[in-house]
Amino acid sequence: MPLQLTQKERTLLEDQKTHEEICIQKYTNYAQQAKDPQLKQLFNQYASQEQQHYDTINQLLQGQQPILGGNQGQDLQQQTQQIQSQPQAGMTYQDDAVLCTDMLMTEKFVSGTYDTAIFESANSPVRQALQHIQKEEQQHGEGIFNYMQQHGMYNPQ
Repeated sequence: MPLQLTQKERTLLEDQKTHEEICIQKYTNYAQQAKDPQLKQLFNQYASQEQQHYDTINQLLQGQQPILGGNQGQDLQQQTQQIQSQPQAGMTYQDDAVLCTDMLMTEKFVSGTYDTAIFESANSPVRQALQHIQKEEQQHGEGIFNYMQQHGMYNPQ
């Protein structure tokens, strides 16, 4: 049975779709610009995940209930930890720090907009899909934060 979206859900999903498009573009472009191969890999991985988010939102907008991978988030977290635990050259690139800072700000913003969309959704399958995506967005933020901290780009006090 197709999902019957409210007008509000449709509007919020269109907004999230736009956010995902921008995340895909940024991660893809930043992966090309990053100096550190480890950061390139991290950004490429996140670009791929953002594409999955985009596809999920498209499915919702078409009235389809998306199939959510139960352990995708866990796989993503393990892959991120593997990337971050690889040997480091010990060199910090200033340009990479700017890319990371921008993506961390972007992930904070996008995660917050998912909060609103989740609370404003009338359909349980929509809420569940958005919660799944938001969890992965938060994992992206955590991965970037950890990368920055490990490379001396971010020092929370």
